[in-house]
This record gives sequence, structure tokens and C-alpha cells, in this order.
Amino acid sequence: EPTVRTELMEQIPPIAIFLQESRPKFPTAFFEYLMPIVVRYLTDVNNQVRKAGQEALLILLEQDLVAQSDIENKVCPILLDLSAPDSDDEYKVEAVNVICKMASVLSRTTVEHMLLPRFCELCSDGKLFQVRKICAANFGDICNAVGQEATERLLIPKFFELCSDSVWGMRKACAECFMAVSYTTSPEVRRSKLSPLFISLISDTCRWVRQAAFQSLGPFISTFANPSSAGLYIREDGTLSIRPSRQDVNSNSYQQSNNITLMSSSTNA
Repeated sequence: EPTVRTELMEQIPPIAIFLQESRPKFPTAFFEYLMPIVVRYLTDVNNQVRKAGQEALLILLEQDLVAQSDIENKVCPILLDLSAPDSDDEYKVEAVNVICKMASVLSRTTVEHMLLPRFCELCSDGKLFQVRKICAANFGDICNAVGQEATERLLIPKFFELCSDSVWGMRKACAECFMAVSYTTSPEVRRSKLSPLFISLISDTCRWVRQAAFQSLGPFISTFANPSSAGLYIREDGTLSIRPSRQDVNSNSYQQSNNITLMSSSTNA
């Protein structure tokens, strides 16, 4: 029964944590028994079972419970197979989603060598716009996962494609993650390539794309600032934050004065 398999998948992470804590007593139990079940259920015929399996896998990866060899030899090959051009549409959409979520918890080498080539292919998937939209929505996370060199060499050309996609939802998704993409590139690429690209989004024919671009305008501009002097930095969740300076921390009166100035400027604007 699919409901039994779904329930089983939900129990895998806590069992795995228990086995990890009791490793001297069960040194190979997880790898011999649980991991094969998780991998098998990624291709289950029932979509609820597959979804439960995907969620369990991501939890296991976040908790660093899966060995690197299992990731490279068991998990990645299954996802690459499911996301292949001739794969079933439903399986492909699910696999792309998992690949994008996995990127933030795997090592840079694994992502770049095993998942990045397939991600680049999926960005140009002409059959399913859902696949391209998932790629666009997660583009900033992939850039952050692989770093500047791979981003500029392989991902920026794909980002240009998605920013000019015929489906407006794709362009909107690109506008929303523009800051994260820009933050991963060099100042020169930011200035010479991404700035003109952003102008095209802010001038888009679709008002939803324009609106998303205007909302990303401030964060995009912030990526041109020097983090050490501006105090701007990107949190782990991808959001922009401001680190208060020593003067702000040590001088409460300065902070109050600064807040008044900001409020005054905001009111005038």
C-alpha cells in the first residue's frame, strides 16, 4: 500500500539519526538497509511515496548522514536518469526540484562535476516550461553552490537565455533572484553584463516582470558596494542584511540619530 510506504519514508530520518548516535552498535545498518530503500523510493510509481522519499533524502543530506560515495554512486545517478531528456515529465520536474535543493547541502566539487552540466541542459529544456521555471527560481542558489568561476563560465549564458524566455514567469523568476546571481560574479561581469541585462528586465513588456525587477533594484545595486565599508552581506538563506558598524554598536545616540535621518528621508521620499 502506498500509504504504508509513505509512512515508512517519514520514519527514515529519525531512525537514521538514532543509528548514527549508536554507530558502535550498528556500524553499517544505515548503509546496508535504509539507504537502498530511500534510493528505491525515488522512483516509486506513487507520487506521494516519491515526495516522501525526496523529503527524507534532503533531511538526511542536511544532517550529513549520507556518505559521499553514496551521494555520487547512488543518489546522483538516479536523479540524472530521472531528469534525462527522454524521462517522464512528472519524474523530470520532481528530479529537477530535488537537484536544485540538494545543491546547497552538497560539496562544491560534487555539484559542479555531477549536477551542474545537467542543470545547464535543463535551463534550455524546450519541452517543459515548468522545468525551466524551477531552474530560474533556484538559479541564485546554484550560483552560490558552484562559486564565481563556474557561474561566469557556464551559468551566466544560461541566465541570459532565461531572462529573455518567451514565458513571462521565467523572466519574473530571474528578476527575483538577480541579486543572488550578481553577488556571485566579479565586479566587471556585474558592470558589463548584468547591468544591461537588468535594464532589459526593468523595461520588460510584462508589468509583473517589471514589478519584480524594481523590487530587486535596491538589492542589485547593493552588490556593487564594498562589503567591508558598506556593512552589507548575504545571509545563508540568500537574503541581504546589514552588519552594524562598531560606531553604531558603541554609540546609541548615533544610532538614534541615524534612524531619525532614515525615517526623515523615507518620509520625504
